[in-house]
Amino acid sequence: PVKPGFDAVTIIGETLVEFGLRPAQLELELTESMLMENIEDTVEALNNLKALGVGLAIDDFGTGYSSLGYLKRLPVNVIKVDRSFVMDIPRDVDDMEITAAVIAMAHKLRYKVVAEGIETEEQYQFLRESGCDYGQGYFLSRPLSPDLLVDFCRQYQAEIENEMSRRPT
Repeated sequence: PVKPGFDAVTIIGETLVEFGLRPAQLELELTESMLMENIEDTVEALNNLKALGVGLAIDDFGTGYSSLGYLKRLPVNVIKVDRSFVMDIPRDVDDMEITAAVIAMAHKLRYKVVAEGIETEEQYQFLRESGCDYGQGYFLSRPLSPDLLVDFCRQYQAEIENEMSRRPT
């Protein structure tokens, strides 16, 4: 629970200025249970953060107790599908159907979707075919140190530029 007098929006805004970051460079991940604690205050705070330009994501989607009625009120940009739904793809047809439905619903609400815990080519292909926007997991990359992350990003950028240069104009 948040302590009385704690103003996260002001603190986040001041921190962005202090470190010279654009608000769009920050995305806060909030769990479903955290969002549901005090829904009215939560919606107000999230609207204020969104007005700052900060990105907002619901982490571990599908594991909490949120209502779809509340979901449409939350000013989030991203829904992160919990790894518990991804890990049994393609063996569990129910997990595949739930995951595909969450992706479709999120897109209808104009949210981007991140799948967590992608560990196999089959999971990756299913999620791509289902329209998932982004993924996280060992199949894509192991956790990286800051130096290795910079190298990874440079390599990825070079691959994108190479691919773009081969496309017909």
